[in-house]
Amino acid sequence: MPRAERIHLERVELLPAQIREGVLYVSDKYRTAVHLCCCGCGAKVVTPLKPYAWTVTTRGDAPSLHPSIGSWSLPCKSHYWIRGGRVEWAGTMTDNEIRQVQTFDRNTQEAHFQPPQSKNLWGRFIRWLKSLW
Repeated sequence: MPRAERIHLERVELLPAQIREGVLYVSDKYRTAVHLCCCGCGAKVVTPLKPYAWTVTTRGDAPSLHPSIGSWSLPCKSHYWIRGGRVEWAGTMTDNEIRQVQTFDRNTQEAHFQPPQSKNLWGRFIRWLKSLW
């Protein structure tokens, strides 16, 4: 399969048995988006729709998926954005850069589930007040 240049949105409750190339399937009920890797390798790419993971916005049937898709666990290691129904390719990343992004993603997810550090905020506020004197 050739590289995809465009992708359109199809809202579904459940994924179809056969996933088509060039379609971003979005299940709001299961908060998941699925598509075939845009490099043409045919691998299924599953993106969980969560505040600390991916979000989908649409204009008509032209989806945008944020942040980028890094298929680093696949042999193709594709990296691209889906913006306004268009596939925009990113440059190749080194193994070290991929590890850094994965660490950042893990930290973002962990921070999302941490309770606010109210003592820390109060401490910073008090230090700020003292600095005004």
